[in-house]
Amino acid sequence: MVVITPRLLVLWDIDHTLLASHGLGREMYVRAVPAAFDRPFVDLADVSGRTELDIIADTLVLHGVEPTRANATRLAEALTACYEAARTELAERGRVLPGAREALVALADDPTVYQAVLTGNLRSVARVKLEAFGLDRYVDLNSSAYGDDHNVRAGLVRIAQRRAAERTGGSFDGADTVLIGDTPRDVEAARTAGVRVIAVASGGSGVDELKRVGAEAVLPDLTDVAALKKAVTRKDTKDG
Repeated sequence: MVVITPRLLVLWDIDHTLLASHGLGREMYVRAVPAAFDRPFVDLADVSGRTELDIIADTLVLHGVEPTRANATRLAEALTACYEAARTELAERGRVLPGAREALVALADDPTVYQAVLTGNLRSVARVKLEAFGLDRYVDLNSSAYGDDHNVRAGLVRIAQRRAAERTGGSFDGADTVLIGDTPRDVEAARTAGVRVIAVASGGSGVDELKRVGAEAVLPDLTDVAALKKAVTRKDTKDG
């Protein structure tokens, strides 16, 4: 039997790229802050395209809590517990975005493509979200990078590349890595890390905005699976 080593690493963002939780993400903080610090929820820091380490730190400050590592860990653990308790609620209130499951299946059928996740979510929260909708079977969560691995999104790219290389025995450089996300921060992270990026206008940013910040390809959503696969697997111009 011929074993094909994957030559292309695809890193998926989760929120507003693969799925939508319809406000439940904010509610998890509404529940977690009182659980962690016995004080009422006040407000949530900006979350769009950011890592959970940054979101937690800023949210702690909004609640008058010093953003120490111990306090950040305390809130992270409370968040994880809240998500675990809300698995059924998440599945009922949230949804997989149009075309997302089909896109994951199409790429999973290509033995040259290796799929993982690059997300600002905590590792434990990312797992709950993907498992709630049965999307975890299409990505390698052990080759993925999460919001508790690094507070800078571009740094997560290198972590995922290293983990995927260790898991597959291959290597993934800039031309061999594609990040798929929905925010300008996803695009910025990919460009900073020197990898390819496909933006999907399924979140709060439109096609024109995502083009302006430098995405090499922009799709309105994931419903055109053939177009997505063509953008993902295109041969880099440096290869001729």
